[in-house]
Amino acid sequence: MSVLVIAEHDNAQLKGATLNVVAAASKIGGDVHVLVAGANAAAVAEQASKISGVSKVLLADSPAFADALAENVAEQVLALAGSYSHILFAATASGKNVSPRVAARLDVAQISEITAVDSPDTFQRPIYAGNAIATVQSTDPVKVITVRTTGFDAAALGGSAAVETITAAADAGLSTFLGREVAKSDRPELAGARVVVSGGRGMGSAENFKILDPLADKLGAALGASRAAVDAGYAPNDWQVGQTGKIVAPSLYVAIGISGAIQHLAGMKDSKVIVAVNKDTEAPIFGVADYGLVADLFTAVPEIVTAL
Repeated sequence: MSVLVIAEHDNAQLKGATLNVVAAASKIGGDVHVLVAGANAAAVAEQASKISGVSKVLLADSPAFADALAENVAEQVLALAGSYSHILFAATASGKNVSPRVAARLDVAQISEITAVDSPDTFQRPIYAGNAIATVQSTDPVKVITVRTTGFDAAALGGSAAVETITAAADAGLSTFLGREVAKSDRPELAGARVVVSGGRGMGSAENFKILDPLADKLGAALGASRAAVDAGYAPNDWQVGQTGKIVAPSLYVAIGISGAIQHLAGMKDSKVIVAVNKDTEAPIFGVADYGLVADLFTAVPEIVTAL
């Protein structure tokens, strides 16, 4: 039994989500191999080789993988699929783009967003916005799985796996990279941040959202938002935390003016410590908060910043 983990990277740096997927792969058992499909990505393969629990890194280096087009990456995974019992992706935008293509071509049922491994063929995954956990058993010969990274602690570093350069799959010719707009920020990336400060509809306006900046600065936090705040135009789309946004599990999650709709809770309730500030004593967010402050956020937030 061997497990193939598909690495996420930008051709220079391995992304943290890969460490969480390796941790899930280690719980399945057997040899864990990591596929790095990229262009001039030898440095990424070297980083992957240092992950504890990884026995081999496969480097497929080709200009066809420069922009991580899903069609091309899927072809590379399919070229290797016959040697593996499990193929694991992170449940990120990138992983969710490639994994269904691989599952469909292999004619197997994808198992999505697992949060626990019971056995090599049985997994747990949240359903109904996280209100229930389904235990899923698969009899497929190859199990194509996406891993919810918040469900597994990142694998440690300290390994020394061999790096093997393999023949890269040809460009599938099905898509062409046209351009990318990347949001620039001095703050940590939301999905992997240790601390997150999020605002909700209670912020009242995009201008008012700026009062969260000093708090985020003090805590070294990423900024997030509820869907209601994003839909109202108070915050950009890439700040959205929730079932239809980013799933986060930081050490500290600070919810300001967020009522706690079920869709939002699904995206952050696994945070280690949750602090909520809301003037509504009946707000659902207090049901999951470790510390709740019933107060006007426009008074409370500056006071918290001063105290910090």
